[in-house]
Amino acid sequence: YAVSLLRDNKIKRIILTRPAVEAGENLGFLPGDLKEKVDPYLQPLYDALYILLGQESVEKMLDKKVIEIAPLAYMRGRTLDDAFIILDEAQNTTDAQMKMFLTRMGYNSKMIVNGDVTQIDLPHHQPSGLLKAIALLEKLNEIEIVQLAFEDIVRHPLVSKILKEYEKRETNDQDTNNRRRG
Repeated sequence: YAVSLLRDNKIKRIILTRPAVEAGENLGFLPGDLKEKVDPYLQPLYDALYILLGQESVEKMLDKKVIEIAPLAYMRGRTLDDAFIILDEAQNTTDAQMKMFLTRMGYNSKMIVNGDVTQIDLPHHQPSGLLKAIALLEKLNEIEIVQLAFEDIVRHPLVSKILKEYEKRETNDQDTNNRRRG
């Protein structure tokens, strides 16, 4: 959708961002300049663009700043006009990060926020900014919240089955814990 808006000159740029949160393991100090440090966190965004547009086309658009990929922390202080902005892995935002991101929206812009609340990797059981935003904003008519189901998974068909098994186990674990308390 973002690419079609760009091609139709309805927006001037696409901005993709995500929080730099590690999935349960600490990678420690990373050598290199800033780009080399943050690129591992942003690589899934590059991968998706390469599939959609081809690597050469993406590289040109990145050079011309028509497509921008940046860590979420770099959104602070900006007003994003004439843009389609996508926040990926939003389940790994804090409440403050989510508020900061959502308030970057400028004129003639659209935002997509996506995340999987079953895959929160925030440290020390911090609450997810995505969960808080859903609860807070679902009553606003201008905001649409879409929850995807197992049928919407576009990865290998086995992924859906794997997730269903994990969900069963989590439900059983909750039932066991409730019986212990009751």
